Amino acid sequence: MLPKALRAHRLVTPGTVLRWHHRLVTRKRTYPNRIGRPPVDNAVAVLIERLAKENHTWGYQRIQGELFKLGHRVGASTIRRVLKRLRIPPAPIRCADTTWQQFLRTQTSTMPACDFFHVDCAVTLKRVYVFFVLEVGSRYAHLLGATTNPDGRGPLSRHATC
Repeated sequence: MLPKALRAHRLVTPGTVLRWHHRLVTRKRTYPNRIGRPPVDNAVAVLIERLAKENHTWGYQRIQGELFKLGHRVGASTIRRVLKRLRIPPAPIRCADTTWQQFLRTQTSTMPACDFFHVDCAVTLKRVYVFFVLEVGSRYAHLLGATTNPDGRGPLSRHATC
């Protein structure tokens, strides 16, 4: 658009003017370059790890909901990245392996314990052997038998007389 005489004596090209303008605009903007999501606070990452380890059946969205109740806004994909970085598998895989503590806690309601003990009767001067079973969960004892002959020659009576 410039006359031919002025075009021959110009000092800068249009590309240079656009570069200068671009530099001016970028200097004017004072906010830092924010690419992607903000980093997760270390305290929140520790809380995510604790929630995942203590609650094996909780998935990413359940952990996200619990964190929201505590006042932390974290996305489910962020929780997935944190758990992946900590090498903690997702919920279905995480709850597949049961610890001994969890196993014993769930089995105590049906777990029996059995033992023998003996009582010395002061009246007949005989030793009475007793076999009993204890329900571990309820701590209820079942008397299964009592005898004065534990070697198998005599019958196992329900109640031995003293």
